[in-house]
Amino acid sequence: MFSKFHKIFDSLTALERQIFEGAALVFIFSSVLNGVNIFYQKTILAPIQGGSFTEGLIGQPISINPLSASGNDVDRDLMELIFSDLAELIEDYKLSPDSKIWTVELKSDLRWSDGEPLTADDVIFTIETIQNPETHSPLVGTWQGITAERMSDREIRFNLKSPYAFFLDNLKTLKIVPQHIWGAIPGANIRLSDYNLEPVGSGPYMFARYEKRKDGFIREYHLEANPNFWGEQALIQDLGFKFFSNYEEAIDAFNKRKIDGLGGLAADDVPELKVGHQIKEINVPRYYAVFLNPATAPALKNKEVRSALNLSTDRAKIVELALTGKAVPIFGPIYPGLEGYEGELLNTAKFSLEDAQKILTDNKWNPGEQGIRSRKTGQEELKLEFQIVVPEIDFLVKTVEILKEDWQKIGVGLETLILSPAEIAAEIIKTRNYQMIVFGNILKNNPDIFSFWHSSERFHPGLNLALYENRTVDGLLESIRRNFDTDARIRDIKKLQNIINDDEPAVFLFSPNYLYAGSKDLGGFEAKFITTPANRFDEVFKWFLKTARVFK
Repeated sequence: MFSKFHKIFDSLTALERQIFEGAALVFIFSSVLNGVNIFYQKTILAPIQGGSFTEGLIGQPISINPLSASGNDVDRDLMELIFSDLAELIEDYKLSPDSKIWTVELKSDLRWSDGEPLTADDVIFTIETIQNPETHSPLVGTWQGITAERMSDREIRFNLKSPYAFFLDNLKTLKIVPQHIWGAIPGANIRLSDYNLEPVGSGPYMFARYEKRKDGFIREYHLEANPNFWGEQALIQDLGFKFFSNYEEAIDAFNKRKIDGLGGLAADDVPELKVGHQIKEINVPRYYAVFLNPATAPALKNKEVRSALNLSTDRAKIVELALTGKAVPIFGPIYPGLEGYEGELLNTAKFSLEDAQKILTDNKWNPGEQGIRSRKTGQEELKLEFQIVVPEIDFLVKTVEILKEDWQKIGVGLETLILSPAEIAAEIIKTRNYQMIVFGNILKNNPDIFSFWHSSERFHPGLNLALYENRTVDGLLESIRRNFDTDARIRDIKKLQNIINDDEPAVFLFSPNYLYAGSKDLGGFEAKFITTPANRFDEVFKWFLKTARVFK
């Protein structure tokens, strides 16, 4: 066959050979092009396993242990990756007719990262250890009065003293620990164990190693994909963390490509990122407000004063100037998007210095020295001059500067007391020793705001910073907790918001977005709403760095 083709080719003239060779090249090129086109039509670009990613964190890991971890953000971040919460491990659940008994069934064939089975015994052990006074667990308040019974290897029954409509949210925050690791360690010794830094969990990643200096500072912490994870295998095989004392150091490391991701950035930090990156802006159910304390500032007992303060608060300006637009204005106690949020509050809230001045003038609050308004009641003269406590955080200090400027225009004077967050927590919050305080409320992923507004929470360790009392609100807060009728519960939540907003015990301000900077090749990070910063890792198994074409 080849010899015949060779004879035919030899018989061609030079011109005919050139034409033949050109036609052959065109045929080959078109065939290849057509093949490539078919390949692209029949395939899609999909993420594949592989690669390593290093994130920068501010602080140090101390106890990566759900039993004893406190308010350390680094610990919470690493726990989210290494441990699973109970809600993730549940196959199904049942609720008793009186709504006091929850029976949950675990998924089958659950395993710890070391290969040992994960069973109901681990769940019971976790809860009982949290409840053990010797453990000093920060979660003890959540699990007070709840008993857990083992029904089988996969089934647990929870007995509640009273119905709680948001009990499933408790299960979402309960990280399960392995009994075969911690069972032999006394509760008082839990904080001393090496397993606090070398944990065994059931999350998408498992502990690999860490590196520390001679002075004990942990420089790096490394995780690898957990082959025994109950869900989809993580695409990024190696996940590392480098630790920094402050954001200035971390941003410098990002710009030098020593780290690939950095979360919790302030709005002012973003322009400091000089290398190619992507910014994720994520909503978090938290807000800042100026909480008003009428117990130490009698003038704040007057509704017209509180109304004037709200009317003279320009939230849009604050968000733009103090947070470069990377925040959500807040007008009430329920975060937008949560169940029962009353969107109509947006329509009733307004900024008007003129209306604020009129309210004060109509109620005989008259300007005096330096324009500060006052009113005489009997022998007592009350001045609209207050001290406001603000944490030493840049955007909060800027916020108070804006408030001070605008409130001065209506005859209200502010003296600013700037303290470290630690000082405020230790000395100011506990004693309620403030007239006004700028502080943040961190909500769950539900509208249970009992701890922030119920009158029983007015004093330490409660979180009712406005010392707010309203019997109707107390009743609604209690009803919302135990009401399993969604429609009725939403009606109560809306009624609750309207009463609190009408009473104006605080000046609601804004909710900063959680800002995350990642390298341009990071894919699969699609978070739009997270309950806490650590929840950015909820679907970390979907994060990817590499792609390949696969057939549809």
